[in-house]
Amino acid sequence: MVRRIFSSWLDLFLLFVPVTVALELLKADPLLIFITSGLAIVPLAGLLGRATEHITTHVGAGIGSLLNASLGNAAELIIALAALREGLHDVVKASLTGSILGNILLVLGVSMVAGGMKYERQTFNRTAAGMGSSLLLLAAVGLVIPALFHFTASDRGAQVEHELSLDIAIVLFLIYVLSLAFSLRTHRHLFEGETHDAHDLGEEPWSYRMSLGVLAAVAILIGVMSEMLVGSIEPAAHKLGLTQVFVGVILVALVGNAAEHSTAVLMAMKNKMDLAFGIAVGSSLQIALLVAPLLVFASYLFGAPLDLIFTPFEVAAVTMSVLILGFVSMDGESHWMEGVMLVGVYTMLAIAFYFLPA
Repeated sequence: MVRRIFSSWLDLFLLFVPVTVALELLKADPLLIFITSGLAIVPLAGLLGRATEHITTHVGAGIGSLLNASLGNAAELIIALAALREGLHDVVKASLTGSILGNILLVLGVSMVAGGMKYERQTFNRTAAGMGSSLLLLAAVGLVIPALFHFTASDRGAQVEHELSLDIAIVLFLIYVLSLAFSLRTHRHLFEGETHDAHDLGEEPWSYRMSLGVLAAVAILIGVMSEMLVGSIEPAAHKLGLTQVFVGVILVALVGNAAEHSTAVLMAMKNKMDLAFGIAVGSSLQIALLVAPLLVFASYLFGAPLDLIFTPFEVAAVTMSVLILGFVSMDGESHWMEGVMLVGVYTMLAIAFYFLPA
């Protein structure tokens, strides 16, 4: 059974994971550690996608995409906690922004392009899409309020700003918990999406317990590899002449989202746009409504409270992206040109972040 799971990924797994560990132990060039750890995540992300596809045959697209987003975001959470422990608050906040932008623009956009090249028209659950877009807009409001307070009432002091950020984090966390109750219990029938036949997998379906076990195990391994990136990504970026903002918004987010990238694109190419959309948007929701509040709570344990005061450009970028997502998803249909538009917006924002001063 284990051989059947890992057969197609074993060579890459054995090659890059030990290499990354060895380089880490030898305190080698951070750029090499960054490259090898990133490559190690690739086969693991692919396996995460296979496990998601198998578990979807048991629980449906709604819960399947939720599980994938939750376990896939383990990498982002571990990276952010490690950076938070090192006092890199700007990198942490930039990585949160980058994860939200990367998922709803790049991941979803590439998924729509990949699926649209094979299928002229793809559909997804309009109710789930509308709910996701509304929650993301609410999360954007949660980012705007601390920034507005900072620029209009900064004379109140940093202590008040930290208290405001903590209170908003609590509200966002409670809204996330209630959204789970809404989508998984009281209105579960609205979020079930398409049903997927086990015979469409092209192989013998895994059991529910096995699928869930593989999801959890691979998420842990992705987290371990992601942890090694924290100590290497900043010096590697400095070696390449990149700013901390660009590192957080683009590089850290791209590596942290590797699992979602692979899985969402794979699902879209198999005409399972419900699942692809749920993974991309669901991951952004968890970053904004779950990971961000958890990081604020954890920062108090480290003795250096994290605020939710993002730069005006970050706030504007997230708000614009959420509004664009709402327009794209309102009809419950997608094609490759919509994906091109989303990727285009992400590319323009990435260029702007590159030219932002340090």
